[in-house]
Amino acid sequence: MGTKLRWAPWALLLAAGFAGAAGLVNATPGASECPQPRFTGRAPDTDYARVNPLPRDADVSSAERIYRGDGRTVSCATCHGVKGDGRGEMAPMFDPRPRNFACAQTVNGIPDGQLFWIIRFGSPGTSMPPHPKLSDDEVWRLVSHLRRLAR
Repeated sequence: MGTKLRWAPWALLLAAGFAGAAGLVNATPGASECPQPRFTGRAPDTDYARVNPLPRDADVSSAERIYRGDGRTVSCATCHGVKGDGRGEMAPMFDPRPRNFACAQTVNGIPDGQLFWIIRFGSPGTSMPPHPKLSDDEVWRLVSHLRRLAR
């Protein structure tokens, strides 16, 4: 547990194809997967206390596009699943498994600032990479999108 896999992108896609062919990616998450245990340390206090500046009804269609990706590169959905259920194509390859954002019990217990910090800086000890190229606005929209997946 806590092992971070580091593979070349082509190897990840090949492994994802085998996992998909084996029928591992479309199973419905079981009750034991909600809520999920946490593996990421707490963000620094200044980050942890941040509140999403976007209104609850903000348009997050741009975040949904980022989350789903363009089909040519690894995206949030590749690991976390299109529905946010932690069942993306590459999910079976990781320990711990990608976060199940469809689990409101898990997501609602994570402050906005913590989610922002994890997206921006990644999650040490897991396979969640940092995303420093996203703008703050894009990250906040992703936080809002994750909250909507948890409904």
